[in-house]
Amino acid sequence: MRHILDEKLARRNFIASLGGAAAVGLMSHEARADALEAALMAGVDTPQTSMDPSSQSCSPGTIHFPTVAEIEAQVPTRSYRRAVGSLLLNTKTDGKVERLAKMPPRPTLWDFFELRFMKTRNHCLQSANKALHAGADEEIILACLVHDTVQELIHTDHGFWGAQMYEPYLPERSTFAVRYHAALRFYTDAPAGYCYPNEYREFFGIDYVPSPHIEASYQFARAHRWYGAARAVTVNDLYSFDPKAVVKTDPFVDIVARHFKQPSEGLGNDNSPSAHMWRTLANPDLPL
Repeated sequence: MRHILDEKLARRNFIASLGGAAAVGLMSHEARADALEAALMAGVDTPQTSMDPSSQSCSPGTIHFPTVAEIEAQVPTRSYRRAVGSLLLNTKTDGKVERLAKMPPRPTLWDFFELRFMKTRNHCLQSANKALHAGADEEIILACLVHDTVQELIHTDHGFWGAQMYEPYLPERSTFAVRYHAALRFYTDAPAGYCYPNEYREFFGIDYVPSPHIEASYQFARAHRWYGAARAVTVNDLYSFDPKAVVKTDPFVDIVARHFKQPSEGLGNDNSPSAHMWRTLANPDLPL
């Protein structure tokens, strides 16, 4: 992941995109994390400055970062809730949503990648590609492939939402990795190759402490036999992105065919516990 907050102008533009410093001030810490991740995903297709090595560090070093109190000192001014997924709104000034192509009668995962996951697909494909080249097993590669796609629907607590959406269709271990990767973002694991990014120190404050439910999720995952799978998603999530790279789906077609339980009726039509989530993605302009 490249460093997008390494210049004052980039930081100002990012904060402005959230509705200004006042809006950022009353966002929850988890919402800020999701907003930052969404901004990084949205910028994958746009050339940016090269990665600043100081952006990812297990120590803040001598860099000055704001405190939580300094970040939370403003009142919100934005006209939307940050939890809303990327597919459902346009946060630009006077921005309008686009008309979406119709989904096929029996949509597959790849149909959603092509027609609905426009903001998240390249991010997730690059993550899966890095896991593939690192020698990860197919269940981890699959988790990387889908881990942030639920952010088209909702950002807040996206690990839990993503696990709910994919649980009927993924191997149990892949679902676990999707569920807990979001909490693990806040905790360094240097031996595994994950260091808390300086972007988070800049955005949350140098003295930020994760909320109790995030801490509890981390502790549960850390003690679980599948901790390594969830941690692998964070490792491949953070360090994987080239702003000019475009990854094709070809390397993952057979992996999805082997491990993803595609319903014959099509996603959203199968009456699974998460079918309504797929229907909402397929038809986001329905009023009710």
